[in-house]
Amino acid sequence: MKFVSADIGGTFTDMVYWDEENNLMKVLKVHSTPKNQSIGMMEGMNQLEVNLPEIAAVVHGTTAATNSIVERNGAVCGLLTTKGFRDILELRRRTRPHLYGLNGDFSPLISRDMRLEVDERTYSDGRILKEVNEKEVEVLAKELIKKGAEAVVVCFIHSYVNPTNEKIVAKLLERVWPNNFIVLSSDVLPEWREFERCSTAAANAYVQPFIYRYLYSLLETLQDKGYKGDVLMVQSNGGLVGSAVTLRYPINTFLSGPAAGVIAASYIGKISGFDKIVSCDMGGTSFDVSLIRNGQPIYGTEKTIDFGIATRIPAIDITTIGAGGGSIAWIDGGGMLQVGPQSAGAEPGPACYQKGGRDPTVTDANLVLGRMGKTLPLGAEGKFELDIEAAKTAIKERIGDPLRLDVYQAADAIIKVVNTNMAGAIRNVSISRGYDPTEFVLVAFGGAGPMHANSLMKEVGLPKAVIPYHPGVASAIGCLITDFRRDFVQTVNKLLDDLELEEINHIWLDQMSRGKDDLIHSKVSFTRIDTIFEAEVCYDGQLYVISVAFTSLPSSKEEIVEQFNQAYTKRFFETLPGVKIRVANLRCTVFGRRPEIDLKIGTPKETFPLREAIKEVRSVYFEGTFMDCTVYYRVKIPTGETILGPAIVEERSSTIVVEPGTRVRVDSYHNLVMDGG
Repeated sequence: MKFVSADIGGTFTDMVYWDEENNLMKVLKVHSTPKNQSIGMMEGMNQLEVNLPEIAAVVHGTTAATNSIVERNGAVCGLLTTKGFRDILELRRRTRPHLYGLNGDFSPLISRDMRLEVDERTYSDGRILKEVNEKEVEVLAKELIKKGAEAVVVCFIHSYVNPTNEKIVAKLLERVWPNNFIVLSSDVLPEWREFERCSTAAANAYVQPFIYRYLYSLLETLQDKGYKGDVLMVQSNGGLVGSAVTLRYPINTFLSGPAAGVIAASYIGKISGFDKIVSCDMGGTSFDVSLIRNGQPIYGTEKTIDFGIATRIPAIDITTIGAGGGSIAWIDGGGMLQVGPQSAGAEPGPACYQKGGRDPTVTDANLVLGRMGKTLPLGAEGKFELDIEAAKTAIKERIGDPLRLDVYQAADAIIKVVNTNMAGAIRNVSISRGYDPTEFVLVAFGGAGPMHANSLMKEVGLPKAVIPYHPGVASAIGCLITDFRRDFVQTVNKLLDDLELEEINHIWLDQMSRGKDDLIHSKVSFTRIDTIFEAEVCYDGQLYVISVAFTSLPSSKEEIVEQFNQAYTKRFFETLPGVKIRVANLRCTVFGRRPEIDLKIGTPKETFPLREAIKEVRSVYFEGTFMDCTVYYRVKIPTGETILGPAIVEERSSTIVVEPGTRVRVDSYHNLVMDGG
């Protein structure tokens, strides 16, 4: 079968063509097209010479949902909520945007004039106190339409336990609402805690029209060229879903591209022999870092996209900062050099791209220091040459002259600042959470990641770093590696003594059935389907829960108690005998396992002596001075070879910087394994 994957970033769109029948893999980077992302994606397919009628599936990773919320360019939304709960989106939790200081601005996704109250009420046990008034709902709906609402959210108190009133309103809205953008909180998140449920539903509605138009436009373009399959999207949990699920729950894609990168890092670490990994993805706009333990990413169930915009969905735990190749260097009011979070992006891009950019960026600094060559083989090889004089001018005028540094000192300062920022993010996911970074290996990828991997490895104290083959398109490779995945949750909030095992298993079986239906509708073959049943349990009176998981339905409630006691003891070293156990939520995850991909297929087939891998000797700035540095073609470096720094290794999707004193070994998958001694 043949597949195409695309990961659309802020600067570049990364493409991979995979033909498993002919053991062929082709990769490509093209400039992203922010105004219409599908244009860049289709350009990549043209350059890869993809014959769409032969393609089994197009797999897609994107940050479109995230960008829509951060940039606040989503749909105008209305909210229908229970009387007395109009301001729940603004009340939020007791947080503030800045740790030090009491001032801060917050703008909800749905403005107050678009939030209307419905005189209805459901008890916390599911009993309906007041039913919905049909005429009231119709009047409120027409008012929202008149005010310009494109999408509407229905979020009633306690609808997670009984969604009847929400479903009645949905049917009433279908009569008058001009489109299908009707979002029920009980559908998006049937879980207690009204703020998180309302916020998640609001975010879902806010991005739904945009994702709907984008995805349908992409499907239409692909189908016009003969494509017969579906567009499969990577979710924040690192799993795939079909377009039907994406259109219904687009908020699940808000960490789509970065999640695919973590999946790739996990797989690459495993084949390289490492199971404790720091995944570092440095692209053109951002730096995404995540921790992988025992070969598995760390997951969470709540993520804040922007201040006060909470989403409660399963997601890989990823920390993102504004540090990429396109991050702009600037001087703040106190005369201090800063890098990011602003980015030159794809348009106009760094000054050296010759597309109108005048601000100095990290890419400009790397070019001036000799770490990148003038001819940068990204995208169409030989057609993209960097302007080093433009980079020097931008750095000198904006950074060097104000700080009284020469252009090389200024460029070096830019690199040191951005490295410090990224090292801080790595410490944030490791040391600050109780993990010793010296036990972890760095897997660095993205177009810019390999240029900074060596410095990050040294600064944080990581023993090794792995640079995968084709690092600049690793997230797109992750799109092809990952399995299908559907997650479900249902709040129960009852004492275990008051529940029958059949009642628990009935909820789990219903969730599993819905997940399998979604897998079947994706029209993609799987090697097997796995299911994990998870109960979130606590002692009665406790606020926080502990998750216990089962690969098959438990045969008794005692089995749940035993697992909970073991998990509680592991965390707190004791149990609380005599205190009743409460079941908060029941979760189910359904996996559709896909065939494993052999990444050796994409590695060089020819064997060359190391001398033929030498491209040139270039003067590169290290440690305050220029040094003669051997530049290698990565594709020609033989497996098993060792290279000593200082050195530069170039390939089509990225450039790898090997600092003085660092040794690099090429493993059997053509990954570069760095160590400092």
